[in-house]
Amino acid sequence: MRKVSFAEFGGPDVLRLVDAEEPHAGPGRIRIAVRAAGVNPVDWRIREGQILKAHPIELPSGVGLDASGVVDEIGEGVEGVEVGDHVFGEGSSTYAEFAVLSAWARMPEGLTFEEAAGYPSVVETALRIIREVGVRSGQTLLVSGASGGVGSAVLQIARDRGITVIGTAGAANQDYLRSLGALATTYGEGWVERVRRLGRVDAALDLAGSGVIPELVELTGDPQKVVSIADLGAPEFGVRFSGVAGSVPEALAEAVGLISRGRLHIPVEKSYPLAEAAAAHIDSQAGHTRGRRVMVV
Repeated sequence: MRKVSFAEFGGPDVLRLVDAEEPHAGPGRIRIAVRAAGVNPVDWRIREGQILKAHPIELPSGVGLDASGVVDEIGEGVEGVEVGDHVFGEGSSTYAEFAVLSAWARMPEGLTFEEAAGYPSVVETALRIIREVGVRSGQTLLVSGASGGVGSAVLQIARDRGITVIGTAGAANQDYLRSLGALATTYGEGWVERVRRLGRVDAALDLAGSGVIPELVELTGDPQKVVSIADLGAPEFGVRFSGVAGSVPEALAEAVGLISRGRLHIPVEKSYPLAEAAAAHIDSQAGHTRGRRVMVV
């Protein structure tokens, strides 16, 4: 099969499309013929060697955690899924023609493979950080860098739970944030005062890692009410850095429910063939995403 791999840590140029042995489904796993794979910031952070304690790997390594596709192999002990089912979930080395998944769910009706590939890690992260920051119905959550995949999920999940959301993003994404039910404002000079004019902030999430942790602590009045998924220096300010996945099967089940009820939709901004994985990482690292980027097989 063909898969994207890298033999050394570094920039996007270390990514190669190579011939590789097909993986097989061990106990408790399934294998899919991959139709699409989600592009996540964690993918290029691992490629750069940034977060190896959370994701230890051996080189050469494949790339990718999220995927959607068609089940073609079922491991020992697995029940409730059949060969031919359309599923989405999380595994390893998903930028490939075949991948093994450790967590999965059947794709909700009406979802394309490209759309489905954008949900697993994003929804797990959104659910986890909303829980960790302790925001409740009737309160206001500030989301810094709100237009990407995790932000799109946070805004919609929070709205479904009765939480008011203030989102910051670039000028081009203001209408997008409003379409998801957020009070929107731009980042850049004066952003703290613009946020204050929109309302009191009970909790805050840093999704972009753009050096705003001190301001988020100032706005909430408590570092315990701030969580970052993007700034490795957050603990220096007493703020939790949340980078380790929680219960993915539960998150997938909740995603299916939200999607089926019409309460969650994350658009695909751009898709790339496997041969353009480097371009996908360059675009992901540049930010300013509206929704998700995916690899298409």
